[in-house]
Amino acid sequence: MTYPRTFSHIGLSVPSVTEAVKFYEDVMGWYTIMKPSDVVEDDSPIGVMCTEVFGPGWGKFRIAHMSTGDKIGIELFEFPNNEKPENNFEFWKTGIFHYCVQDPDIEGLVEIYSHSYELTYSEGAY
Repeated sequence: MTYPRTFSHIGLSVPSVTEAVKFYEDVMGWYTIMKPSDVVEDDSPIGVMCTEVFGPGWGKFRIAHMSTGDKIGIELFEFPNNEKPENNFEFWKTGIFHYCVQDPDIEGLVEIYSHSYELTYSEGAY
């Protein structure tokens, strides 16, 4: 049976995670769940998960987790050698980095969390 899933989070690729967190805190009032931190390609659970997503050789990146007032997660990524688009308003081009919904049937869907974004990252680090 199809029913409306709740929105969990959206992933945004930004030039500077530190500056993005400050902007979203100051301008939008969003909560920082996990301060900017480094993720490296290794055998840790997060390292293995990222290798499954990005493929081998991704190296490292910085990440922070935030939440809106209505509990929607904002996952901010800063990749090495990121590139600013020549035209950041190419509305005719499709795509975003990624988004996730929340549903108890995590095996039946893709990029699914069984719990809210805030509960998933409530420990503050990987």
